[in-house]
Amino acid sequence: MARVALVTGGTRGIGEAISVALHAAGRTVVASYVGNDHAAKSFSDATGISVAKFDASDFAACEGAVKQISEQHGPIEILVNNAGITRDGTMARMSRDMWDAVMDTNLGSCFNLCKLTFDGMRQSKFGRVVNIGSINGQAGQYGQVNYAAAKSGIHGFTKALAQEGARFGITVNAIAPGYVDTEMVRAVPPDVLTKIVARIPMGRLGHASDIARGVVFLTSDDGDFITGSTLSINGGQHMY
Repeated sequence: MARVALVTGGTRGIGEAISVALHAAGRTVVASYVGNDHAAKSFSDATGISVAKFDASDFAACEGAVKQISEQHGPIEILVNNAGITRDGTMARMSRDMWDAVMDTNLGSCFNLCKLTFDGMRQSKFGRVVNIGSINGQAGQYGQVNYAAAKSGIHGFTKALAQEGARFGITVNAIAPGYVDTEMVRAVPPDVLTKIVARIPMGRLGHASDIARGVVFLTSDDGDFITGSTLSINGGQHMY
């Protein structure tokens, strides 16, 4: 029976590529989303991957979703915490609401879904958790104290939870993407984007598929001796 994988924010951008790659690797994938029904339907129709609508920052919503997914597909043994948002601004312009929204979605969702799936993984003596961090959580970024703090928190969260899961056959790792050619990055002004690419030794933006291949490996049986690690996929922009 195929292992069940939940990918949060899994219908667009990097999450979409991860969902498709895990599906191609033989997993039963459920991709979550929070708002764009049209995009989610188009994604599901095109890929045959199931979707689940819920807010990953809301613990009660996550609880209901995990219960429903488990009843329909089986226990979640692979969890990819990819959901994330930005609310950029300098400290002078950042409100508490902007801070809370990013922390709750980007970091709080990792707690919510790990809390709700970890016991099941312990019981089955198998689990794979991959948390999607960011180069900006490693190196920082002007105007992103909330985002950088949340993504940096993911890396610490990963190392701590990996220590709890190891003896139960659960691996917990993070991936820190660099700048990836997604809709959000393509919206950056061309002159700014040129400067970003100039700082990448590989000379290009990343592709969502670059990140997805890392997730497939870390969640496979071949990745069973890797835990508590952060895989930096950034073309050499930040070596950490």
